[in-house]
Amino acid sequence: MEPITRFESTLVALPAGNIDTDQIVPARFLKVTDNAGLGDALFADWRYDADGRPDPDFPLNRPAARGAEILVAGDNFGCGSSREHAPWALLDFGFRAVVSTDFADIFRNNALKNGLLPIAVDPAAHARLLRLAGAAPAARAAVDLAEQTLTLPDGERVPFPIEPFAKHCLLNGVDPLGHLLSLEEEIVGFEARYGGGPWTIERRPRRAGRPASTGEQARHGGGSAPPRSSARPATAHGRTEP
Repeated sequence: MEPITRFESTLVALPAGNIDTDQIVPARFLKVTDNAGLGDALFADWRYDADGRPDPDFPLNRPAARGAEILVAGDNFGCGSSREHAPWALLDFGFRAVVSTDFADIFRNNALKNGLLPIAVDPAAHARLLRLAGAAPAARAAVDLAEQTLTLPDGERVPFPIEPFAKHCLLNGVDPLGHLLSLEEEIVGFEARYGGGPWTIERRPRRAGRPASTGEQARHGGGSAPPRSSARPATAHGRTEP
C-alpha cells in the first residue's frame, strides 16, 4: 500500500449527492478478488453508453480527468451496500482521496483500510471547492495528511478529521494487518515473558482409562450426549406424571 503524506493534484468534480456503491462499481463487476482493472468499471453505468462507448461528457472521460488523484463528490458518498470493490475501483482509476461533506461508515472504513483517503469538509468549503473546480479544469488542490489539511485552489487551508490509527496506517503505507505484522518482534517478546503465567490454560493428556468428562466432550466435539434424567416432573398435587 502506497503511503500518503502530502500530494498535489488536479480535481475531478462529481457533485451528485448520495452516490451509492452500486453506482461506484456495479454488482456485475464484483466477481474479482483484487483491484486489477477495476478502474475501467468505475461508474460504468454512467461512463459508457449502451454500446459500451465512453460518454465524452461524463467528468471521468474528459481530458482534464487524466492523472487526477482527487475526486470531489457530492454529499453522503459511498452509501448503499458494503463492497470493498468500491474503494478498489477508485484506487485503480488513480484516485488517492475523495472529498465530500460526509461518507457512509462502511465505505469510509473500507477506504481507509485500502489506502484511499476520505476527506470530509464542511459544506461551505465543499461548495467552494466545487465552484473552483468547475471554473478552472486545471485547478489543483493539495492534501497534507500529517497536518490534516486540504489546500483549495485559491490557497485556503481547510482542516479535516481522521482517526489516529487510520492516519498512522496511511502515513506508513500499511493496512491494519500489516501494522500487526510489523509488531511481530514485540508480540514474540510478550509471549516469551508472559506465556507461562498461571492464567494460561495448559492442555494435559488424559490418563489412560479415565473417561472424558462431559465438558471435554463438548470442547472437542466427541463422545455421546449426557444421559437424560428418568425422573418425572411432579404435578401440582405432588403426583408424578406418567
